Amino acid sequence: MEKIIDESVQGTPLSIDKNQENKRKLYIESYGCAMNFSDSEIVASILANNGFNTTDILEEADLVLVNTCSIREKAELTVRKRLEKFNAVKKLRPQMKVGVLGCMAERLKTKLLEEEKIVDMVVGPDAYKDLPNLIQEIDEGRNAVNVILSKEETYGDISPVRLQSNGVSAFVSITRGCDNMCTFCVVPFTRGRERSRDPQSILEEVEDLCNKGFKEITLLGQNVDSYLWYGGGLKKDFENASDMQKATAVNFSNLLDMVAIAQPKLRIRFSTSNPQDMTLDVIRVMAKHRNICNYIHLPVQSGSNRILKAMNRLHTREEYFKLIDNIRQIIPECSISQDMISGFPTETEEDHQDTLSLMEKVKYDFGYMYAYSERPGTLAERKMEDDVTEPVKKRRLAEIIAMQREHGHYRTKQHVGKVEEVLIEGASKKSDLQWMGRNTQSTVVVFPKENYKVGDFVNVKINDCTSATLIGEAIGYSDNN
Repeated sequence: MEKIIDESVQGTPLSIDKNQENKRKLYIESYGCAMNFSDSEIVASILANNGFNTTDILEEADLVLVNTCSIREKAELTVRKRLEKFNAVKKLRPQMKVGVLGCMAERLKTKLLEEEKIVDMVVGPDAYKDLPNLIQEIDEGRNAVNVILSKEETYGDISPVRLQSNGVSAFVSITRGCDNMCTFCVVPFTRGRERSRDPQSILEEVEDLCNKGFKEITLLGQNVDSYLWYGGGLKKDFENASDMQKATAVNFSNLLDMVAIAQPKLRIRFSTSNPQDMTLDVIRVMAKHRNICNYIHLPVQSGSNRILKAMNRLHTREEYFKLIDNIRQIIPECSISQDMISGFPTETEEDHQDTLSLMEKVKYDFGYMYAYSERPGTLAERKMEDDVTEPVKKRRLAEIIAMQREHGHYRTKQHVGKVEEVLIEGASKKSDLQWMGRNTQSTVVVFPKENYKVGDFVNVKINDCTSATLIGEAIGYSDNN
């Protein structure tokens, strides 16, 4: 649940420039969080070097891959419906091969081959380098499976193609896996234990993106604040590292500082943070560098200490408030967003009111809110009864969403009258006459196009707002161009 799901991009077919020497066509769809979309870029890069060009036309594909999410039941149902669609196309194009990648592949493993007769290949998130071998297997008429989770794989040596990119913003993966074992979450089972990527490979990727004209990156991981590089291996094994490895280890605040210094004109974001792992050092590094955006996604999941304990969230309500206070003291204009789950097992009306009171105190800028969805294999599914009825879940979720909308408007109104730097990302969804971009707090800003272009940093005077969008007019370029 701690992964941001952008509903607007779910299932978008991804396509990149063609290599004339490649003769086969790859169609790839992604579902779920930013990490899945980033992984699809890695997959496309690997297959581009093995004879495949991407296509956004399903009916002409030789290989169809769907990169899947297991975070909610809805995502898995969507994938199953897509597999039915692929099956219809495959009847007309029998040579077409279909593979399932990612978290759903890791969770269900060979069941996908047995249940979905259309599937030829099942590939877990740590096995993408094995794709050329697996494709050879299915070319020869055999089903292929690799769902082995790795202790080392970070794909740090793969230069991802930018499939979904607007040419302005890009994701840079810095960790894989998660050690937190929240009772509602499948990520530790589908992506394995936590390991971090060599900081030098991260700096090289960021430099390459800058050279290609990108203006903003998001450092990405299931839990970026627990990034720890000491020469490779699992984070949990750090206690066994040598004295030299411990002395030269790089944590997240170190990495953030290194990236900001190396590329002073580049906007830097990061996601996702975990309250138990975020340190004052990270907040101080954010305050130190103008190019690190004043925005933190800080999932809390519940405002009730009893429910937080049942979720195995290793923070209390009071510790969370202290962290929020520290952020606002060190970075007064920092925006903060949340993840929230309504209807977790045993949640009472009192627990729900604790959540609403927490929201009232923090007044988040925006949030990602869900009704609890029991995920097979998690501790909550194995040990706890899903005992909150659907009508109650939905009513509590509606109250959370209504409060968030109110707080979002409260926050956007604070921008009105100010001049803020905005990075233009593309045309507004509502009008071709307006640009859409984001300020440092990650709030969407729309304004008339005039002579500006995508990728420009523009100073915008904010004249009006809705609960989620700032409306303004450009008054000139910022000094960051």
